[in-house]
Amino acid sequence: MINSSLNTLSQMLASKQISSVEMTNTFLARIQQYNPSINAYIALDEQKTLAQAQAADAKIAAGNAEPLTGIPFAQKDIFCAKGWKTTCGSKMLANFVAPYDAHVISQFDAVGAVNLGKTNMDEFAMGSSNETSYFGGVKNPWDFDRVPGGSSGGSAAAVAARLCAAATGTDTGGSIRQPASLCGFTGLKPTYGLVSRYGMIAFASSLDQAGPMAKSAEDCALMMNVMAGFDARDSTSLNRPKEDYTRGLSGVTGDQPLKGLRIGLPKEYFAEGLEASVAKVVQEAIAEYRKLGAETVEISLPNSHLSIPVYYVLAPAEASSNLSRYDGVRYGHRAAEYDDLMDMYMKSRAEGFGAEVKRRILIGTYVLSAGYYDAYYLKAQQIRRLIVQDFTEAFKQCDIIMGPTAPSTAFKAGEKADDPVAMYLQDVYTIATNLAGLPGMSIPAGFAPSHLGKPLPVGLQLIGNYFDEARMLDVAHAYQQVSDWHTHMPVGLE
Repeated sequence: MINSSLNTLSQMLASKQISSVEMTNTFLARIQQYNPSINAYIALDEQKTLAQAQAADAKIAAGNAEPLTGIPFAQKDIFCAKGWKTTCGSKMLANFVAPYDAHVISQFDAVGAVNLGKTNMDEFAMGSSNETSYFGGVKNPWDFDRVPGGSSGGSAAAVAARLCAAATGTDTGGSIRQPASLCGFTGLKPTYGLVSRYGMIAFASSLDQAGPMAKSAEDCALMMNVMAGFDARDSTSLNRPKEDYTRGLSGVTGDQPLKGLRIGLPKEYFAEGLEASVAKVVQEAIAEYRKLGAETVEISLPNSHLSIPVYYVLAPAEASSNLSRYDGVRYGHRAAEYDDLMDMYMKSRAEGFGAEVKRRILIGTYVLSAGYYDAYYLKAQQIRRLIVQDFTEAFKQCDIIMGPTAPSTAFKAGEKADDPVAMYLQDVYTIATNLAGLPGMSIPAGFAPSHLGKPLPVGLQLIGNYFDEARMLDVAHAYQQVSDWHTHMPVGLE
């Protein structure tokens, strides 16, 4: 059961093969068994979870079930959930209980899905390894000595270890796709504005986007049907007709189901910095796409090398503004002893934020300051426009862009902790899509040997044009119909 698709689980519930309570208890038992070692979950409430499962069973019995009714999901701890601790992986919010539901949470609640718990994450979504969490790092289920990626590392580990049927994540610069690559599952970052950010604790508001993390493209499509949609409470939410993201999946049949599809291969993504073993797996996956009827064309994204410096000007600038609300006055951590109001601000923020968050707040405040705004922030916005134009030109030559998701397989915990630049380079292939607001996803493409010879997952990245999620999911599904990489589970956790 734990390796079944969401569609299969839904059919099992509908046919009364299993109840939602029984299904939920199966996952709760796995969480109890494996979470102490993996540290994927940081907030669990069995009473609340089972109450939702009982309500789902009643909904199914009444004939009011929807595709995800009764299925247990993990929710990244960046989403406010009423009555649940919502910490964002930070000491600053370690005791904060959300008084309302984020839009994403309410969407899952509306269809009768079950919330298994809140998953660990890099503090305020700042990190690529899930080592900056106040609640400790998350272990990669494929190798406990390695990181799962970040910032959605808890959700990633939960999906890979089958501690949930699927999970939610957020992606500001690759935080769904990079851990999907490192942990061997499917993760989708939708077009900016397609999923409401209401109740999602902000890091960088022009870049943050919620998305699904699941075993397969089909599962992600089912989750997108629930997550996507207009929300008037989010000023960046796009008011456009609802889509059925599963609509094309059944049409992916025949010997060459992708005949006529043009796949763009950015030459910049296959240059220096990409590990040879990862490149080999990615090229083999692309060769499989050629067998499916797709043609490949070389394209160029000439400004892609500027993505990281642009991101690490803009994202910290927005973080500096967003995190100014955590001052010890209204909610969040407050220092126990202080002399006056200013001292309380300083001590509360010094105690409540971790090193990486402080680093980014400092950078952001610096680039927004009067003497440097034009030189850094304004210039970064201008280069961001050039990056968008690169993609616009590329999509005149192709339908989908493909390449590696991450430059390497999962690295050892602590390996890059003292080198922020090396850590930032983990997102070299993912950041540009966030800067452009484009959809991107990572799918399992195989395994590459690590330095110790132990095979570790490798992800293939797909980048689509705006609102092209349905086609991306179809293209990913076609590959998953002829490969089984997405069905593999970490050894010892079967």
